Amino acid sequence: MMPLSLLLYALWIGILTSISPCPLATNIAALSFISRRFEQPLSALISGVSYVMGRVAAYVVLGVIIVGGLLNVPDISFYLQTYLNKFMGPILVLVGMFLLDLIRIRVPSFSIFDKLGHRAMHWGHPGAFFLGFLFALSFCPVSAALFFGGLIPAALEGMSSIAMPALFGIGTGLPVLAVAVPIALGARKMAGVFKNLSIFELWARRITGVIFILIGIYYILTHIFKVW
Repeated sequence: MMPLSLLLYALWIGILTSISPCPLATNIAALSFISRRFEQPLSALISGVSYVMGRVAAYVVLGVIIVGGLLNVPDISFYLQTYLNKFMGPILVLVGMFLLDLIRIRVPSFSIFDKLGHRAMHWGHPGAFFLGFLFALSFCPVSAALFFGGLIPAALEGMSSIAMPALFGIGTGLPVLAVAVPIALGARKMAGVFKNLSIFELWARRITGVIFILIGIYYILTHIFKVW
């Protein structure tokens, strides 16, 4: 049975991803779409859930392809099970440094997903699902670092191609459901909500970055230098 800590870890970095500047912008777009349906609360709820499920589906597909694919190749699976702990340390340190803005990376732009996503806003409930799926694939530096550098190595360690990516996807969509009602109350309140989210994201990212570096150092000392 997979440790609860790994499942909570996947959910947390999903939430952190969702309130980072670039993914937050796509979530605002989704919230704008969903808020138009608040005259019909049930319809708004269905749209919100559909959007979150779209994000979950995208990350599960990637998880099955990447994690499931690697674990199903015997030689690669054996190599990962033998040496993954040695790689985890440096990877976590690098991701932590990125979250603290000590290093920067560039991720190719996938603006085509954004364009398709904005068209999907006119397609009703299926459009909300499609919107979530496409926006999930619109990786920016922070979301790419957390998914490929934070989630995928941990999912490989936990041999989880579905559960951890799914929880990550749920985490990335939770703010859409959590903030949908305040958005329906007016744009002024919406601005205040997202201002507070931005402040929270800054400190949550810094704290997570420090934790990543400390855990990474522990992995390096334990599995590479055999200190303990």
